[in-house]
Amino acid sequence: MKLPNLPSVAAALLLALIVPVAGCAKAPATPSVELKGSTYSIEIAEDDAAREHGLMDRESMPADHGMLFIFQDDAMRAFWMKNCKFPQDMLFFDAQRKLISVQRNVPACTADPCPAYSSGAPARYVLELNAGQAEKLGVHPGDELTIRR
Repeated sequence: MKLPNLPSVAAALLLALIVPVAGCAKAPATPSVELKGSTYSIEIAEDDAAREHGLMDRESMPADHGMLFIFQDDAMRAFWMKNCKFPQDMLFFDAQRKLISVQRNVPACTADPCPAYSSGAPARYVLELNAGQAEKLGVHPGDELTIRR
């Protein structure tokens, strides 16, 4: 009677233990927001450099995507569309993630001076979506934004 090769048996046992655990590992979650029952995959801009660059120099954005700008405080916010190449909706939210105002169908701007679009009231979050999404969702002041990281 031949005995099994011990290193092979040990490797097989180790593999049998590792594979089920690896199969349970969760894939990294894609950040998203939910508004009025619709979910959008988002990029998050929460430092000065990311907020300054935003969606500049992009030709387009998938319909179910957006960019969420996060600030540390509530303040009047003004955004412009310099070097943005497609129209967008800008949705401004307070610290409780309640919608306070919307700038709809903001056109792309490729030449100076580009106009600024104001929040109209202190805001902590700004969500940029493709133009027409705010109307499609039927958003109104007070609607709540859910953020998933």
